[in-house]
Amino acid sequence: MAAGICGILLGSLGVHKFILGYTKEAVILLCITVLTCGFGAMVTSIIGLIEGIIYLTKTDEEFEAIYVQGQKPWF
Repeated sequence: MAAGICGILLGSLGVHKFILGYTKEAVILLCITVLTCGFGAMVTSIIGLIEGIIYLTKTDEEFEAIYVQGQKPWF
């Protein structure tokens, strides 16, 4: 639940990826936002919003199977 909420609110910074342990993907989102002086945040926040909604609509069993055991980093 925390990853989903952070994905919606702080998706452009990659906080939801850090929570799940996907450091490489989180750094990619953070670098896009910072290196474009915030202009890339429009794209990365949409990614975070979509992923946050996906995380929150999964059951706990589905979420664990896909993102914890399966290690699926994107969508």
